[in-house]
Amino acid sequence: MSKRLGIFILSLVSIVSYSQHDTPFSQYMFTLGAVNPGYAGSSDQICLSGASRQQWVGFPGNPSSSFFNASAPVKPFGISSGVGLSILSDNLAFENNLALAATYAYRLSIGSGTLGIGVDFGLYNQAFSATWYIPDNASRTDIQQPGQDPSIPQESESQIALDLGFGLYYNTDNLYFGVSTKHLNQPTIKYETANPYLARHYYVIAGYRFQLSNPLYEILPSAIFRSDGRINSFDVSGLVRYNKKFWGGVSYRAGDALIGIIGVELINGLRVGYSYDFTTSEIGNHSNGSHEFTLGYCFSLSLDKAPQKYKSIRFL
Repeated sequence: MSKRLGIFILSLVSIVSYSQHDTPFSQYMFTLGAVNPGYAGSSDQICLSGASRQQWVGFPGNPSSSFFNASAPVKPFGISSGVGLSILSDNLAFENNLALAATYAYRLSIGSGTLGIGVDFGLYNQAFSATWYIPDNASRTDIQQPGQDPSIPQESESQIALDLGFGLYYNTDNLYFGVSTKHLNQPTIKYETANPYLARHYYVIAGYRFQLSNPLYEILPSAIFRSDGRINSFDVSGLVRYNKKFWGGVSYRAGDALIGIIGVELINGLRVGYSYDFTTSEIGNHSNGSHEFTLGYCFSLSLDKAPQKYKSIRFL
């Protein structure tokens, strides 16, 4: 088994060096700021959100990611807009990546909703620190030695590149829909021995709120499609929310995982969520699934002496 794991990790690192797939957050409906800059300011409140994901727990070199996003509606010179800031830390095997991005979205009223036209301006730092391990029972012909591949850095390296994104995000009280692209400029990571790049990623997201006859219950279906031109991923989800305070449901990532999601909104709008991925692909035989936690907090500020007002929003 160690031979299979060693081969997989080495192969995975080689693939990731040329086309890294962005973190597939299972609670994507609460982390829209990670994939679409047009989302900034769309809730008409100041919103803070975060996520922490441990993927394929128990697997050597498993991916782990942390994300933070802050966004707010603004009106510079009377122009309806949204601004945001996001931080993403993504670690996988020998890679430690950090992405920082500032977001601006122009907000245009269309029909009963608002269209956000957004751009990301950011920096992407990719650090590579390799500790090579060749299984003792592997023959020299099974695995290419690290030193034999000039495209693989042999020592620790860290490089920064400009990273851009673009997105359209439309939302009403009951509906949201968006298309976006991350790594728009396909930033090149200029190592001494190689120049891998971040492949352009494409996203399509959609969700709707169905109010049931009992006003305490709502059904929240949603879906997301991800692609980097080589690898495609599709999630479809269904949540049931009670009294705008408690929710639970399931999500399915085609060919990869069945996901359970639960959450609660605490006092003054603080939202806490948890999801667990039951891995259905072959890698599930070597891992203990994936855990993901999310936090969210939205509020409105008043410039007068009245106390701050908080409200529960339908979509984060």
